[in-house]
Amino acid sequence: MWLQEISPYTWAAIGTALAIGLSVTGAAWGIFLTGTSLLGAAIKVPRIRAKNLISIIFCEAVAIYGIIMAIIFQGKYSYVENPTAAPLAIFAGFALFWGGVTVGFANLACGVTVGITGSGCALADAQNRTLFVKILVIEIFGSALGLFGVIIGIVMTTSAKFN
Repeated sequence: MWLQEISPYTWAAIGTALAIGLSVTGAAWGIFLTGTSLLGAAIKVPRIRAKNLISIIFCEAVAIYGIIMAIIFQGKYSYVENPTAAPLAIFAGFALFWGGVTVGFANLACGVTVGITGSGCALADAQNRTLFVKILVIEIFGSALGLFGVIIGIVMTTSAKFN
């Protein structure tokens, strides 16, 4: 089967790259969504600039989740003489690949969710300052998606060892 002809290290590297790449993409997308609304609303109501930066920080945390998972995944790499014939190496390669896919897409969704909610938070805060904390709580629930992805990625790759 062609899937087993590809080196497990390749699968692991692609999974690691997806974990960090999609996490950073989600963070950038969320910062874009929040930042544009924040800057636009801050022109009319300058008081919202400082406290709405928390939404940007939540988006940056998404990228940090991806970096942390990439470091954890890299720690699982070890040398195997013939990796395509070693069942443990094949399992480890696929586990790291699918763990990276899970973490990456969870953090992509998290970044977009936090970005949309942060955008709404900035606009709502510009209209009524009492809404800030209420929407911030919803934003925290959105940022939990990224943590769930990290936890699932750790659980998926716990027993991944190349030798």
